[in-house]
Amino acid sequence: MYYRKEYYDVVKELESNAEGITSSEAKNRLERDGYNELKEGSKVPLWKMFLESFKDPLVIVLLIAAIVQMFLGEVVESLIIFLVVILNSVLGVTQTRKAESSLDSLKKLSAPSAKVLRDGKKVTVPVKEIVVGDVVFLEAGDYIPADGRLIEAQTLKVVEGMLTGEAEAVLKHTDKIDEEVGIGDRKNMVFSGATVVYGRGKLVVTQTGMNTEMGKVAALLETAGNKQTPLQQKLDDFGKKLGIIIMILAAAIFAIQVIRGYLAGSDLKALIFDSFMFAIAVAVAAIPEALSSIVTIVLAVGTKDMAKKQAIVRKLPAVETLGSTGVICTDKTGTLTQNKMTVVDFFMYGITKEEVKAEGDSSEQVEAMNLSSTLCNDADITEAGVELGDPTEVALLRFANKRGIDYKELRDKYDRLSEIPFDSDRKLMSTVNSINGNAIMFTKGGPDVVFSRVSKALDDGDEVEITEEILNKYRKQNEDFSNRALRVLAFALKDVPDENFVPALDDEVDMTLVGLMAMIDPPREEVYGAVAEATGAGIKTVMITGDHKTTAAAIAKEIGIMKDGDIALTGQELDALSEKELEEKLEHITVYARVSPENKIRIVKAWQEKGYITAMTGDGVNDAPALKQANIGIGMGSGTDVAKDAAAMILTDDNFKTIVSAVEVGRTVYSNIKKSITYLFAGNLGAIIAILFAVFVGWSNPFTALQLLFINLINDSLPAIALGLEPAEKNIMSEKPRDINEGILQGGTWQAVLLRGVIIGIVVILAQYIGNKVSPELGAAMAFSTVTIARIFQTLPARSDKVTAFKLGVFKNIYAIGAIIICLLLYCIVLIPGVRSIFDIPNEFGMLNFLICLGFGLLAALIMEVSKLFNKTKANS
Repeated sequence: MYYRKEYYDVVKELESNAEGITSSEAKNRLERDGYNELKEGSKVPLWKMFLESFKDPLVIVLLIAAIVQMFLGEVVESLIIFLVVILNSVLGVTQTRKAESSLDSLKKLSAPSAKVLRDGKKVTVPVKEIVVGDVVFLEAGDYIPADGRLIEAQTLKVVEGMLTGEAEAVLKHTDKIDEEVGIGDRKNMVFSGATVVYGRGKLVVTQTGMNTEMGKVAALLETAGNKQTPLQQKLDDFGKKLGIIIMILAAAIFAIQVIRGYLAGSDLKALIFDSFMFAIAVAVAAIPEALSSIVTIVLAVGTKDMAKKQAIVRKLPAVETLGSTGVICTDKTGTLTQNKMTVVDFFMYGITKEEVKAEGDSSEQVEAMNLSSTLCNDADITEAGVELGDPTEVALLRFANKRGIDYKELRDKYDRLSEIPFDSDRKLMSTVNSINGNAIMFTKGGPDVVFSRVSKALDDGDEVEITEEILNKYRKQNEDFSNRALRVLAFALKDVPDENFVPALDDEVDMTLVGLMAMIDPPREEVYGAVAEATGAGIKTVMITGDHKTTAAAIAKEIGIMKDGDIALTGQELDALSEKELEEKLEHITVYARVSPENKIRIVKAWQEKGYITAMTGDGVNDAPALKQANIGIGMGSGTDVAKDAAAMILTDDNFKTIVSAVEVGRTVYSNIKKSITYLFAGNLGAIIAILFAVFVGWSNPFTALQLLFINLINDSLPAIALGLEPAEKNIMSEKPRDINEGILQGGTWQAVLLRGVIIGIVVILAQYIGNKVSPELGAAMAFSTVTIARIFQTLPARSDKVTAFKLGVFKNIYAIGAIIICLLLYCIVLIPGVRSIFDIPNEFGMLNFLICLGFGLLAALIMEVSKLFNKTKANS
């Protein structure tokens, strides 16, 4: 651990020196260690991805049916099936390939060249040729090309948010750190991909390429598995079972038809052909060909709804995954908080808060505080509102503006004559300003340091000798602020000889204490309600942050994430836990602070192993592996491209409230997809029941393959899509997340499918029975018409498994009404002379027959609705 060693010992250990290494040695090390670049595994070829998309059991059954039909001369039906299957595959491959850009974005973070010492001379070399032992120069604006131990640091500030998650610049130093600390606290080290924002320095390279902290992130990103969504898992599992059942059913019907025909003395060749075509028709009837397309459309509509709520979905299945989310692992800064340091409290001895007026306050002590906080300050806020400088100093200016103080006017009026910049060793900053002809030194810094350097204090504007009583009041107030996780600055001033005075470090003594200011990055106002709503929805919220544990825990308690009995851990404390200990404590740990990328993946995996669908938010490079590992990764709009590429969803407003709103959309989408599935399978089951009944009683086949294809691909699609657009049912956010092991037909779905399927099957059988009294052809036509109309009107009861369409509001879903009307019109086209012959509708099928079929269809829908009332009565009893 290089940060725990003196820098000169590190230089020696790496066989380097203050003059760097020689060119020949650099060449040898480059051959030994390889280029300083991130490597990625080989990508799956497009052709292989395309072929793998045909593994779905239902797709295989459909393709077999299409190929057989083509050989038997049914070309049109085969081409339609091929077209649907290929289109779905192309869409899936395109989407997957787009999602594979995370590592590409990671590579772009590397700088193209860097300044190093080679052969004792300062030269510029390509970043990929930097090796361990190189001495690299750093200055403001540079990307850091490799991990390294600092050997010089002159007011060097580095932004490492891409690794730590914290946007604030870190002031670096060269001193050894004795204890073991996380990445965010290794202030004598710098890391590849970070940015220098202030000062200058030199480092000796300790790690390059995949061995850097950035490289470890890249490796984690490669190994983090792509997760199937719960719906994908359930549809895959269900598809396998359904495919087997359909094949067995089709084979059984084929065998029964052949045996029965053979015993009846039918022509064997024609018998086999007809029986095989009928078996194929059964397979086509049982498979909801439009299911994949409908699911995609419903998910796409969900993405549009989420976009309106500031959530951009990059991967369609993420919409449905959100609906089953049981745990949200969220960052603190910017997501739960405003990402703006804000002064929230202050203390001045002898001055009450009521005396501090918004504007025009005449108190000399308040005026002294105003001058100290605005003049001893390097930040600025442009006229356009752009905030420049350290967030802490910007907060002081914002506080002044809020109280009606024009800090720019003060700076113009009271010139800065000289200064001592802030550094981490003394924890102070001082400026000398001309105040009405007098030179005054203003100082701000850490309270403990300032307290040790003051000899006087302002007491309601009067300068008095400091006493233990005064100091104790300040110390107690500082402790109170710290317990509230507030960042505290102390302010002091001192008269200096004249305007030519140039302060030295030794002059920051014998000062007069002015007061304290306390600040924090406050929670977003809407977060309180969002966390409570998530809790009410059975969703556990866990904070994972790079901030300090005390600050994180205080924010978590304030907004309701952390409750009595909950635990906050640092990344180091997490590392010390065994897997068993983590499993036992997991549900009580609500805050993780100062974490590493490995910590984040471990936390996500731990929740997943407990059976929870886990969402993870993040904005930095360090978040990318966990975003990919999570069931749904949520990137921040203000975050890095790496995090966005690894995420399935991006929040344009970086707001936790948006996640909860998106969960509601996700739950609605999943509920609507199940409604569509129920509708499709119930209709298909009704047709299968009618077919099986006809086979066993010896009736003619009730449907042709073309009729079934018409119903499945055209007549079912519009109502199923309309059901996917159903508004959210009441109380959807008061339900618990669904069980990850719940099957696609569980939760009352299979009962609804069975009930509606049986009802449809019965009315179809009755219609065929009535038609058979005239002729088998009319019986088949009435069966086709009844199943078509019954499935159309099933749209209304399918809108909810518990509530009737009348209670929901018949016209609340105008898409459902529109789908019913369009499908009825499409059906009427089949009855047009010239067209009806194509669909085997005989001429004797007239208005009376149509009205009978219409009546059966309406009766089926009515029975489905009435059954809900009985189920509700039974549930309440």
